[in-house]
Parts: sequence; C-alpha cells; structure tokens
Amino acid sequence: MSEHPEEPNKPVETESLLPIDEHVEESQDAEGRKVRHRGIYLLPNLFTTANLFAGFFCIITAINGNFYVAGATVFVAMVLDSLDGRVARLTNTQSAFGAEYDSLSDMVAFGLAPAILAYEWALSELGNVGLTVAFIYVACAALRLARFNTQIGKVDKRWFIGLASPAAAGVVAGSVWAVWALDDPGILGADLPLALVMLFALLVAAAGLLMVSNIKYYSFKDLDLKGRVPFVAILVVVLVFAVVFSDPPRVLLLIFLAYAASGPVQYLMRRRKRAES
Repeated sequence: MSEHPEEPNKPVETESLLPIDEHVEESQDAEGRKVRHRGIYLLPNLFTTANLFAGFFCIITAINGNFYVAGATVFVAMVLDSLDGRVARLTNTQSAFGAEYDSLSDMVAFGLAPAILAYEWALSELGNVGLTVAFIYVACAALRLARFNTQIGKVDKRWFIGLASPAAAGVVAGSVWAVWALDDPGILGADLPLALVMLFALLVAAAGLLMVSNIKYYSFKDLDLKGRVPFVAILVVVLVFAVVFSDPPRVLLLIFLAYAASGPVQYLMRRRKRAES
C-alpha cells in the first residue's frame, strides 16, 4: 500500500507523437490563481505566419531583382500584421507565445526585409557606407521591437514611443516601390544620380533612428471602430480608398512620409510652446 495519497486532480502527462515539446503557458485567472494552458491558438498565429512569409518573400524577390513586387509585399505584410492582433482580441485568443511570435515576424517583415530591399536596390552602390546604413536600420528595428515589448501596459496606448516599425518599413519600401514604378523597365540605384542615392541612404538611416527616438506618434488605437459614426464617414473612407488605388506606390509613400514627419513636427511645436510659456 502506498504511503502517499493519490492526486485525482493532477493532469495525466501524455507523450507526444512527435519529438517536439508541447508549449505550456502559465497565466492567472480572475481570482489570481495560476492556470496552465497547453498548446497555442491557431487562428491569430496563421496571420502572423503569413506576415512572416511576406517578409521572407520580400527578401527573396529583392535578391532576385524584382523590386516592384518586393516593395508591394511589405505593404501586404502590414495588413497581415494589423489583422493578427485584432483577430486575437476579437476571439479572445491573446497569448504570450503569440506576442513573441508576432515580434519575431515583425523583425523579419519590417526590419530585415526593408533593409535588404534598400541595399539590393540602391545602397549597394555606396559600398561599405550603404552596408552600414542598412545595418543601422536593422539594428534600430530590433531595438524598437525589444523596447516596445517591455513597455506594453506601461505607456499610454494612444501613443507610440518612436516610429513604429511598420511605418518605418513603409517609408523605405514605399520609396523603392514608388521610384521603381516610374518606368516600365524599372529604375535601379545605379541609374540614379549619386546625390539621390545619398538622399535615399539618409532617408533609410533617419527612418531607423526615428524608431529608437523618444518622439511620440499617434497610434490610432483609441479609435472606436465598433460604434456608430455619421453617414459622411463612409463616404470619406470610400474617397480614401479611391485616392490610394489611383496610384498605390506614390500615394502610400506620401502617407507614410507624412506620418513619419508628424512626430518631429509635433515635438518641435510642443517645445516651442514650452519655450514661449
């Protein structure tokens, strides 16, 4: 007879059919008790995986010289990145695994992919200087994502501290996409004057540095998409879609350039008001 009482509530450990450890997460319920969850949520992670593939596909197409498709793919990745979080919240399937997986996917789609795209298209013309600029962008994207993860729940969700990595990617990839779309055969960095290549390098570096700055950017996370709005709002939405689809490369580039510039402009305006008061 055993000296230890049986534990009827203890879960039975089953061996997996595959030589892969099962993912287990610990969280707390409404009463503060620890709860263990086995496995991961499929639906939101499908969108995250699609985002990861879009970044990977952008890298491959950029290496192969198809810069038009590579630039457009970054914007597809943005749509997928915005969907995974919203799907997780709507279906109540948020998890620590999903948050980490999303960050790693963002690093590929909005960190590595735009940098490789920029380097293959034009920065390679600058030699080691172009390589350095591309690495600055990648490093800043990694630092931006790491800082964002540590600030979740600690900062006002209405604002991003530093330029969000998808917006920075929109500036870099949008520039390549817009210039490449100017001509049927496409325009390479070698076809541009050296001054324009240097200007593009400064733009890439600036986008990277803005990601790690302390400048605030409006996050649009406090917009109420579930409530009722005036009828004219849907007309504005239709107009915006019409304008974007009239010339996607250049319209999207202008939108992301304006958003990237909005942070420094508001920062300077706030400093000016403090100096005058």
